[in-house]
Amino acid sequence: MRTTFLGAHALPPEFKNDKAGYIAKVVGEMLPAIAAEGLADAVDGFCEGIAFSTDEMRLVFDAAKAHGLPVKLHADQLSNLHGAALAAEYGALSADHLEYTDEAGAEAMAKSGTVAVVLPGAFYFIRETKKPPVDLFRKAGVAMAIATDNNPGTSPLTSLLLTMNMAATLFGMTVTECIAGVTREAARALGLVDEVGTLEPGKWADFAIWNIERPAELVYRMGFNPLYARSATDIKFGDA
Repeated sequence: MRTTFLGAHALPPEFKNDKAGYIAKVVGEMLPAIAAEGLADAVDGFCEGIAFSTDEMRLVFDAAKAHGLPVKLHADQLSNLHGAALAAEYGALSADHLEYTDEAGAEAMAKSGTVAVVLPGAFYFIRETKKPPVDLFRKAGVAMAIATDNNPGTSPLTSLLLTMNMAATLFGMTVTECIAGVTREAARALGLVDEVGTLEPGKWADFAIWNIERPAELVYRMGFNPLYARSATDIKFGDA
């Protein structure tokens, strides 16, 4: 379980005419308190026309970095404000949505190691038609993770198996990309790839055992959960 501070996501009603004042409050009051109490593992934000601009997000990210907190970004979901490039500039762990990300943004993410997190549940639920540029991410060498984006407003999706199916059918991701997207690359997006996400000596033995004949079944089937068993999470590979 990782905690993320998403203060710069939407403007509270009491600040509807004072966006600058709200960002000042996030930067000057909320972030220092959160950092002091160790409440968040990362700081996120929503860079979009209906949310916050790149300049406003820079203020938040500068403050996050000053407090030693990694950053993430909801970027390029509804338009191309070059949020992917902004996330890369700050060495963000990940950038989410990315439907409108361009080639320059993809290349910047590849150079910074920022993971592209695709969210097919949100794409489906809000009836979006612009798909994330999976081919651009492949070409640039951007790591791709997949997530449910479970939230009551735009993606009330809780099944990671269905999410993989949607990533394949809606976005054209391969079986290998889908499975890596919910394991290794998901761990990378959380900054945990050195601890979990792959089966290697020294990593936590956090894995599932499935009653299937081949891995593709996890992506192909819908309404199907063949989980046989879960591993004990307090075991490390290599332990006696």
